[in-house]
Amino acid sequence: MTLPALQNSSVFYRKILSRFPQDISLAFAYGSAVFRQTGSSQGQMGKNMLDFVFAVDDPVTWHTMNLIENRKHYSFLKFLGPKHISSIQNDYGAGVYFNTLVSAEDRVIKYGVISTDALINDLLHWKTLYVAGRLHKPVRILLQNENGKLRAALVRNLKSAVIASFLMLPESFSEEDLFLQIAGLSYSGDFRMVIGEDKSKVSNIVKDNMPHFRKLYNNILQECPQVVYKPQQGRLEVDKSPEGQFTQLMALPCTLQQQITRLVDRPGKNRDVEEILLQVAQDPDCGSVVQQGKPASSRTLSCVRTLECDLRNVKCGKWNASEQRFRPHMFGVFILGILGKTLHAMNRIIAKDVPNVYRFSVLLDAIP
Repeated sequence: MTLPALQNSSVFYRKILSRFPQDISLAFAYGSAVFRQTGSSQGQMGKNMLDFVFAVDDPVTWHTMNLIENRKHYSFLKFLGPKHISSIQNDYGAGVYFNTLVSAEDRVIKYGVISTDALINDLLHWKTLYVAGRLHKPVRILLQNENGKLRAALVRNLKSAVIASFLMLPESFSEEDLFLQIAGLSYSGDFRMVIGEDKSKVSNIVKDNMPHFRKLYNNILQECPQVVYKPQQGRLEVDKSPEGQFTQLMALPCTLQQQITRLVDRPGKNRDVEEILLQVAQDPDCGSVVQQGKPASSRTLSCVRTLECDLRNVKCGKWNASEQRFRPHMFGVFILGILGKTLHAMNRIIAKDVPNVYRFSVLLDAIP
């Protein structure tokens, strides 16, 4: 099963994909250059940076080939070779390595590389919710192979987004309410929503893309036993009984379950997850508990990723529309970025086994 009706194999996207090694299990494009958002014109879309994510089975081999074909895409880390690029990809943040401000087919693009296994893990467990959160929203699938585990994980991720949103919504709500909740799962507390990004970003994503959201989630909503879905009226009614909420809580990704248990379980009690979730299901504030339990790692990662990309942009002198809004804050963020990356690198040197020189090299990742 592929993500429904969001496939695109236009010549433009095929030309971009043809520039990269072909051992890709999943490739998708996302963001404001792909799907129109409220307040943006077609002309603005054509000027925005195009964002891609490539999932690959063997990152070392893929980076080896990509360094041969597209060496200029990489920053200072190209001098360390594919093994160390892959090590940094796997050990830092969300397991995604980004090359940004790349010229392709008269457009500026950014692409992230993640291992297929790391992607499946994020889709199933929401440990970071970094790529999984992007896949809660409509994306343009450019390539998807026959990996059964990946296909199942993509669907599981959508179901998890629906269940988590049910728990945070009232008994009766609209389709738009649901899609706003889903789209906001990975944005709550996001650094980019505090500085630089349009505060109404989630609403802008949903309002102009309701047909895409319906197509993405229609089958899941029709088949879900926990909800009465009335697509003609655009309304839904969800089971808010303690039994219904317990069933939903038990279906959440394990990382979110663990976050909820940490919030509820008092130190020293060490009750099992099922017992704690049963207690939460009976709590009138069940939805707010789930809201607080959403993985925080995606918020931290968004900060790190934003800082890394902006440091590159300072070096290149290139800014897109979103970054123009960010620019007045740039000096403080630049200092924060250097400090944050220094502390992060030092922490990783102490904690992990990759040679120190390569860990400190991450500080130079902003050099194109």
